[in-house]
Amino acid sequence: MQSWALAEKKAGKRIAFVPTMGALHEGHGALLREGRKLASNLVLSIFVNPTQFGPNEDLNKYPRNLEGDLTKAKSCGVDTVFLPSPGEIYPEGYKTSVHVEGFSDLLCGKSRPGHFQGVATVVLKLFNIVQPDIALFGQKDFQQLRVIEQMVQDLNLPVQIVGMPIVREADGLAMSSRNQYLSPEERKSALALSSGLSLAEELIKQGVRDPQKILQGVQHLLEKSGKIRIDYVALCDPKTLQEQKTLNLPALLALACFVGSTRLIDNRMLR
Repeated sequence: MQSWALAEKKAGKRIAFVPTMGALHEGHGALLREGRKLASNLVLSIFVNPTQFGPNEDLNKYPRNLEGDLTKAKSCGVDTVFLPSPGEIYPEGYKTSVHVEGFSDLLCGKSRPGHFQGVATVVLKLFNIVQPDIALFGQKDFQQLRVIEQMVQDLNLPVQIVGMPIVREADGLAMSSRNQYLSPEERKSALALSSGLSLAEELIKQGVRDPQKILQGVQHLLEKSGKIRIDYVALCDPKTLQEQKTLNLPALLALACFVGSTRLIDNRMLR
């Protein structure tokens, strides 16, 4: 993979890259189609990264559908698919990891310690292997996007990071590979996440400027379904991800919830 990428770059070709864990959906499709416009070569990686899963998380049951993924990749104009094994990415004796201070221990990082260290490490390795000029990430994983942007800036990586808008189902649920874990009843309950974000937007339009009132309104809506366990609901500075005590727009409303046993995340920029 690396030899091919270096040869392509030497020939003056640009590489756009979309790293994924597979189980591709329309959100990934949007990233791939945009990447197809931006470079002469479009590379997709599929790698379920073990270092970003905690001890009791869903590594072993994480959805995998290689045949379906390759069909979707072809339909989106992907030139090259990189399918490394865990042993190739983390060979015996592997000792190096990347920790992005300040972003990795907030929000999802609180309840998933070590998660963003696993993300930053594998993304840096993939960048070094694939040698992309451009890499595309979805804004549903907003914290992940900020971790990667900071790493690229701090380590002087010659990669342009493109954040793409959240792609939603017709009823508003943010697309996620984990949505397929949801039962029909849980799928219905999960709509409270996007409804909560819309409520926050409406409160802002009504002139509410007290962060606590906004957060309480969202939390109440989520809890009303009786099927949702809140991990966090936070109103943050979109650059630092620090929680806002006084509302300063634009602000990022980010939330993580368990619907049944499935952990879902979503966010919206409030303006």
